[in-house]
Amino acid sequence: MPGYLRPRAPGASVFFTVALADRRSDLLVREVGRLRAAVAAVRAARPFGIEAWVVLPDHLHAVWWLPEGNADYSVRWGAIKARFTRGLPAGRLRESHEFRREKGIWQRRFWEHHIRDEADLEAHVRYCWINPVKHGLVERAVDWSYSSIHRDIRVGRVEPEWAGTVPDSVFCERWAGE
Repeated sequence: MPGYLRPRAPGASVFFTVALADRRSDLLVREVGRLRAAVAAVRAARPFGIEAWVVLPDHLHAVWWLPEGNADYSVRWGAIKARFTRGLPAGRLRESHEFRREKGIWQRRFWEHHIRDEADLEAHVRYCWINPVKHGLVERAVDWSYSSIHRDIRVGRVEPEWAGTVPDSVFCERWAGE
């Protein structure tokens, strides 16, 4: 992926997938308090809104909206990863990790998708909610503790009945292989 340029749309809503280097790890749920603290600190310094978020053992999905005039989500992710990593023992290091003084905990890159419209936003938010079910971690989305679905039920964004099932419309071919 050399030379890849990320789109930069100020004020955009963006869906992210961010993964640990070791996809068999459960570090994110074991250290969810550390992750929450890292996100809170970065949001205080560089504000962004959270439409949806789900933390799984080895990766997370989020939908953010950025302030008008600001498109720098890469800096925010870098800061979240760095804050989360501080104080943790190093993972399996390669030469490139040592050269960059990294701990080898995170995959270096992340995947992002700029939200196109309201239907796209709703599909990605629901994808976050249902992801623990998709991965076989729970039978119902509401049974997963590390999800914004609980906030969204409280504020009436999602019907509690939906949160217990897997609607066919949530799955799309491009996500099926994750």
